[in-house]
Amino acid sequence: MSDTTADDERIKQISPLRQALIRPELGGIVGTIAVFTFFLLFAFDSGMFSAQGAMNWSVVSAQFMIIAVGACLLMIAGEFDLSVGSMIGFAGMMIAVFSVTLGWPMWAAILITFAICIAFGALNGYIVVRTGLPSFIVTLATLFILRGFTIFIPQTLERKTIIGGIREVAEGDWLAPLFGGKILGGFFQWMGDNGYITVFDRGNLAGKPVVDGIPMLLVWALGLVIFGHILLTRTRFGNWIFASGGDAQAARYVGVPVGAVKIKMFMFTAFCATVFAVCQVMEFGSAGADRGLLKEFEAIIAVVIGGALLTGGYGSVIGAALGALIFGVVQQGLFFANVESSLFRVFLGVILLLAVILNTYIRRLITGER
Repeated sequence: MSDTTADDERIKQISPLRQALIRPELGGIVGTIAVFTFFLLFAFDSGMFSAQGAMNWSVVSAQFMIIAVGACLLMIAGEFDLSVGSMIGFAGMMIAVFSVTLGWPMWAAILITFAICIAFGALNGYIVVRTGLPSFIVTLATLFILRGFTIFIPQTLERKTIIGGIREVAEGDWLAPLFGGKILGGFFQWMGDNGYITVFDRGNLAGKPVVDGIPMLLVWALGLVIFGHILLTRTRFGNWIFASGGDAQAARYVGVPVGAVKIKMFMFTAFCATVFAVCQVMEFGSAGADRGLLKEFEAIIAVVIGGALLTGGYGSVIGAALGALIFGVVQQGLFFANVESSLFRVFLGVILLLAVILNTYIRRLITGER
C-alpha cells in the first residue's frame, strides 16, 4: 500500500529544502538566531545575559508575546484588530475605576473588566461578520471609541487621567496574585544561596537574589503560546481557523462556521489584551490613559515576522512568539549595547519590510505564483 502511495502521480513530491522554506516559523527562527548572535558579539559583557538582564528582556518579550498570540490566531482567520492597544489602556483604566474609585474588591474589578472587554471583542467580530466591512475599518473605529472612553471616564470621575493605589487595593486579594505575583521564589533563593545567581550584598535586601522569581506575566505568555499552538495544530477548531482565513466561502461550503470562528478569535484577542492590561496595572500599581499606545501595530509586526501572511490562512503561534522574542531582545539589547533607544522604531520598520518581502516569496512558493 505504501509503495502505491509513493508512486501515485497525483501526490506532489516536495523536497526537504522546500518543506523547510515554507514553514511559517522560518523567518522567526532566522531572525532570532541573527539577533542573539549580534548581541552576543556586541553586548556579551554588558550584563544583558546575566540573570537580571535575561529577566529584563524576557519580561519585555512576554508583553509582546501575550498580545501576539491573539493577533496571530485572528490574522490566520483572515482578520485584523487595530483596537488592541486601546483595549489595553481601557481595561487597565476600568480595573482602576472599579477597584480604587468605586471601591469594589479587586477580583470583582478584574472579572467584570474581562467580561466588558471580551464583549467589545465579540461586538467587533459580530459587526465584521454581519456587515462584511473590513475588520481594519471596524476595529479602527473601536480604537478611537475605547481610547476616548479611557480618557473621558477617569477625567469625569477623578479629574485626572492616571489612577494609582491599585497595589493597596489588591493586597490580600485572592485573584490579583494570578496576574501580579511571582512563582519559584524558593528556587531562586536557593540559586542565590549557592552562588548560581547574584545576590544583594547590602541594605535590607542583603542576601536576596537579584531575580527573586518568575513574574506571572511570563507564565501567562508561555501558557497562551502553548494553548494557541495546541489549538491551532492539534484541534478541529484550529483547522477551521486556517480554513476561515484561507478561503472563507469554500470553508462555508464544507460546513465550517466561519462567522462563529471569526467572532471567537476577536473575543480571544480581546482576552489577551486584557491579560496584558491586568498584569501591567499590577506591576505599576496604577492605570494611565496613555497605556497601550501602538501595541496593536507591534503585535501585528511580531506576527508577520513569525511568518503569518497578511492575506490570512497561514501562520504559526510559535513563529509569532519568536517575533515577540526578537522585539524584547532588541528593545533591551539596544540599551545594553549603548545604542540610541529611538532606533528601536527604525528596527521595527526595517524588520517589517523584510518580513513582508520574505512572506511574499513564501506565499509564491506555496501557491506557485510567479
